[in-house]
Amino acid sequence: MTKTILLATTAALAIGAAAPALADTAPAPQTAQAQDQGVLVFTPDFFADARPNTALDMVNRVPGFSVNDGDGARGFEGAVGNILINGSRPASKNDTGSNVLGRTVATQVERIELVRGGAPGIDMQGYSVVANVILKTTSSREHVLNWNASLFEGGRNLFGGSYQFTAREGDRTWGVTLSDGISSSDSNGAGRVLRFDANGAVLRDETYYNDNYGGGSSIRGNYSSPFMGGKIDLTARYGINDWHSFSRQTAPDILRENLYDSDSKSGEFGAVYTRPLSQKLKLETRFIHEFSEFEDLSTSRTRLGAVASPEQLFSSDGNASETILRGLVRYERSPSMDFETGGEIAYNMLETDQAYSVGGVRVPLPSASVKVEETRGELFGKATWRINPKWTLESGLRLESSTISQSGDASQEKSFFFAKPRLLATWTPMPNNQLRLRFERTVGQLDFGDFAASAEFADENVFGGNVNLQPESRWVSEVTYEKRFWGEGIVSLGLRHDQITDAIDLIPLDGGLAAVGNISDGTLDQLALNVTVPTDKLGVSGGKFGFRNTWNKTEVTDPTTGEKRPISNVRPTQATITFQQDITSWKLQWGGAWLPLLGQKGFQPDQISGWRGADYYELWAEYKPTPTLSIRGQVNIWNDFDLERTVFADRVTRPVAFVENRLIDPRTFWQVRVRKTF
Repeated sequence: MTKTILLATTAALAIGAAAPALADTAPAPQTAQAQDQGVLVFTPDFFADARPNTALDMVNRVPGFSVNDGDGARGFEGAVGNILINGSRPASKNDTGSNVLGRTVATQVERIELVRGGAPGIDMQGYSVVANVILKTTSSREHVLNWNASLFEGGRNLFGGSYQFTAREGDRTWGVTLSDGISSSDSNGAGRVLRFDANGAVLRDETYYNDNYGGGSSIRGNYSSPFMGGKIDLTARYGINDWHSFSRQTAPDILRENLYDSDSKSGEFGAVYTRPLSQKLKLETRFIHEFSEFEDLSTSRTRLGAVASPEQLFSSDGNASETILRGLVRYERSPSMDFETGGEIAYNMLETDQAYSVGGVRVPLPSASVKVEETRGELFGKATWRINPKWTLESGLRLESSTISQSGDASQEKSFFFAKPRLLATWTPMPNNQLRLRFERTVGQLDFGDFAASAEFADENVFGGNVNLQPESRWVSEVTYEKRFWGEGIVSLGLRHDQITDAIDLIPLDGGLAAVGNISDGTLDQLALNVTVPTDKLGVSGGKFGFRNTWNKTEVTDPTTGEKRPISNVRPTQATITFQQDITSWKLQWGGAWLPLLGQKGFQPDQISGWRGADYYELWAEYKPTPTLSIRGQVNIWNDFDLERTVFADRVTRPVAFVENRLIDPRTFWQVRVRKTF
């Protein structure tokens, strides 16, 4: 089978100027213009050997691209993923690009455009690379049926599934998704807990067992149709979710148990309306509303001999919502230059009531009952200029103003203003070689939960809320070089430096508590390497060897000791080595991954904690007896997962009170998925 990768050409992709669409015809999908070599086009024959069932299967096979559905932070700008469908992102942040592609059968894909570094008409949202999936305009009925299971050796087995239906009638589509999802932790297992005093004497030697699992059921509806000279996309979802965590430590006449249970309900509604205002002017408006309710309970019980210690309970009940209204106008001055301007307003809210008790006696907490509200407005402008076939330049500026207010146990109001420039330059000196430069200012979104108290009984932590939080900002400088070879081969090397202002970590509070807060300015230096080598020329047909890693070096000043240290919970390194192969005569794909070493460390006023793992293996195989049926099996094996806590007796001189090692042998688990499309 001959595979086709096209450098996008004007003949293939250029869109002629069109009059505003009629009421019964949707506007043509936005595609990447193509006078440059920065847009690669993958046609369906490229994926034929892999026998994809869905559009997501195809995108996952695009060389040099990894799906990112965004971090779900508040707002829309900068919080969404790197997948576009017909030139636009889905109507809701939670209805991610991978979700949409997962319910789209592969036969509906006309082509996939890999946009590297930017292109007129394509909203990069800060990504260096995005995938734009262009779908066919047809009449069809599509069904995707999934059944999946996670089977743990010596643990809890989980089962789930989904049904997705999509109807297409030309430019009009509608569909429904029913889902019964499952979730679990790959660190579930049994082991041993050892605690030593400062002199190395054993204080505890106990067996350990833990389990974490959950799931959720949901229904989603989608509708898309020509509307008032343009196109409207609607989506709505409602779901219920639960999560349960359990750990137990035992020794003769000793029992320690920690439990966490969370139940939540959530829903959303999203609408996007796009319309050409003239031959060169396009309007896009977007409305999103999300809401949720939650009930969380943490329980800690200890029994030493016949004496039971007072039970500790930490409960949290509340609700949250977000409403976004966004509009933009895009002006295509020429096939090589366009401008975009618009604005976004948003309202966010979290209201929570918490209670902490020991033996039925309530313990006061700072910011136990709070309501946090944010009103935010943003104006933005962007220009994309394809200078010549080798150079593309994107520049933009976002002006953000917000007010965050808190009421309840603590009352406070703060206002912030940030100017966020962005510059992205792409140079393609010759085919298959590209250099990308990025310089921008980013501003993090605060987690409203950090304004309120919380608890982690398994690590003997109770955190207070912090009314003085403010957003972390970064000046990001990044350069990436990409070389493509042998069809699907790629080498990508990236260097990045972040200058961080008001870095967020943990700070000390009065009464021996700690809270999330701003500690100091800091830095991040990063080296990212991604290598994919097709093995056909090495004698292994249909194979691909891969290596990827990101090395991070961070530095901040510790608020307790005043000394330099890394930022909490940033992994310094995590290499992944992979191999996969298509055996077309067997209608089979198989592959594996090996993570030699992984881990991270966190810093608190009273302790330093972290975890370290080694030799994480993953082996999978997928059999596709027909173009509409796939059967996939996967096994995950992880030999070592070790946690260590060093707890200090006080915050001033910081003598070691004890060191605790939790040595876990994670359970081997199997995953099975059967998918039928029709």
